[in-house]
Amino acid sequence: MKDIIKGWRHNAQRYNLIGTKCNTCNEVFFPKRVICPNCRSHGKIEDIQFKGTGKIYSYSTIHTPTPEFKINSPYTVAIVETDEGAKITTQIVDCNPENINIGDDVEVVFRKIKEEGKEGVISYGYKFKLC
Repeated sequence: MKDIIKGWRHNAQRYNLIGTKCNTCNEVFFPKRVICPNCRSHGKIEDIQFKGTGKIYSYSTIHTPTPEFKINSPYTVAIVETDEGAKITTQIVDCNPENINIGDDVEVVFRKIKEEGKEGVISYGYKFKLC
C-alpha cells in the first residue's frame, strides 16, 4: 500500500513533461532540479512545462532484453532533444525500429510502464513516437 501512495505523489511528473529552467544561465533540465547542475545556482530555478516535441539525438535498439522486457523485444531507447533544449532518455514506440533515424521528429505519448502487485496497480509514464 505504501508504494501505491508514493506513486500518486508523482502523478504530475508521470502525465506531464515538467522540467526546470535556470534563470541565471538559461539552461533547461529534465527531470526537475532544485539546484542548477550547470552554474550551481540556488533559488533561481523555475518549473517549465515542455511542449512534448523534439528530435532523436541518439538511439539504440535492444534485441536481447532482460526477462522483464522480453515481451517488448526488440524495442528502441533514445535520447530525445526537446524543442526546449533538454535531453530526455525514453523509449520510442509505435513504429518499426528499422524506421528510426537520428534527427527524426518525435512527440510525447503516455503509456503503460508496468503493472505490479496483487492489486494490479498500473503505472503510466511518458514515451515518444515518431511524428
